[in-house]
Amino acid sequence: MITSMFTLTDHLLQEEGSVTGTTESLTHVISTIEDAAKMIADQVRVLGLAQLSGKTGRVNPFGEEVQKLDLFANQLLVDRLLMSGVVYAVVSEELEQPVFAPPLQAREYIVYIDPIDGSSNIDINGPTGTIFSIYRRVGGFLQQGVKQVACGYVMYGPSVMFVYTRGNGVHGFTLDHAENRFLYSHPALSLPAKANIYSVNEAYETLYDRRTRAYLALLRASADYTARYTGSLVADGHRTLLKGGLFLYPPNQKQPEGKLRLMLEVNPFAFLIEQAGGKAIGSDGKSPLTIRPETVHDRASLVMGSRDNVDLFASFLKQSF
Repeated sequence: MITSMFTLTDHLLQEEGSVTGTTESLTHVISTIEDAAKMIADQVRVLGLAQLSGKTGRVNPFGEEVQKLDLFANQLLVDRLLMSGVVYAVVSEELEQPVFAPPLQAREYIVYIDPIDGSSNIDINGPTGTIFSIYRRVGGFLQQGVKQVACGYVMYGPSVMFVYTRGNGVHGFTLDHAENRFLYSHPALSLPAKANIYSVNEAYETLYDRRTRAYLALLRASADYTARYTGSLVADGHRTLLKGGLFLYPPNQKQPEGKLRLMLEVNPFAFLIEQAGGKAIGSDGKSPLTIRPETVHDRASLVMGSRDNVDLFASFLKQSF
């Protein structure tokens, strides 16, 4: 429940004065994403009436069908970020190559974006979101996830939420449409050590390795667990942050490296989960935040959630079947 009029802007400015490394320029980047997210949220609210529903007939560089809302959100975010005066380049899921701003000395950041996560949900009025991850320019494009200076997501659902971290815990804000402001609704999000929800695409089960199949069989054999899966990383990740449990997108025979993008999806959510007291690992049992990427569009597996739940899955990775 929203109990005050403390806004996202207020929180950003408060952190800027008290948290090491939270500079005015970084605040400006996050505020730019906030402003773009409000515009995207407006379009999502009237999607059935606007001209942004449906497919474009195109596919992105990864063979995925591009929705009209994908193009709108991508162009808006890229344009706004490059016009901010502090962003050097933007890497987007919708673009094969980074997009650069005109050369200016003051440009400090590289921003990774998934403009609309959960595109398959657009035409059924399902939950979608925007994911962002911010790095300092000096480290180049291929930095480990631990080098993120901020990351987060916006979820467009029954309410619109902006969730982010700058390495000082995870904070959630809900959009007040009447005032057009994000209000501080979910302070210091924290995962329970264990919960009974698991989230995975079980249609791929025959493609998973024996260890993953054995783990899922254990959960299904217990009356203590319940499955929840929406097909949107933002929605499933958001539920995991709020309620705990486990989200997993393991590798499979068709996608041996995993499906999710390391820099665009895995790193920001792994960082958020760890900042909220949870745990994130890859198929090797190690944190994906330690992976050194080879390209900006590397793929990786992801298992994240409450620590006890992740540790139970990790124990299966050590077994031989």
